[in-house]
Amino acid sequence: MRRSEDEILAEELGALAASTGAAGGLTRLVAKWMKKNVHEIDLIIPLPFEDAVQRVVEVLAREGRATDVPIADAVRNRQPIRVVVGAGYGGMNPVVVTALVTPGDEGGSRVGIRAAAKEGLVKQRAGEKTADRLAALLRT
Repeated sequence: MRRSEDEILAEELGALAASTGAAGGLTRLVAKWMKKNVHEIDLIIPLPFEDAVQRVVEVLAREGRATDVPIADAVRNRQPIRVVVGAGYGGMNPVVVTALVTPGDEGGSRVGIRAAAKEGLVKQRAGEKTADRLAALLRT
């Protein structure tokens, strides 16, 4: 079963805190109540569906790591592809990226990208910036 974005982000932030010697459990708890910066982008890429799926898989696998479901399983079962990407200063702010590829018109394919990150006192807009960056990579 897939975890929610909030669960994944809380777990990632807790693990990051624990790796620096901070209280990972407390960080997980606090992260659940933090606001999220979410950005969604829909784009059309001029590739047939299977090629578009492969392009999305290549970009997301290079930029992040799978969360609950391995990328190959998500593709095989035609589920959204979900990865965690590092953003912000030093890539230390985790961003959950979900991508869904669907057949489009006239040989093109539609790609929906959703990027979500927790926001602390310093607003980094990590979800927005990550979605924009990945969309640019998919367009090239």
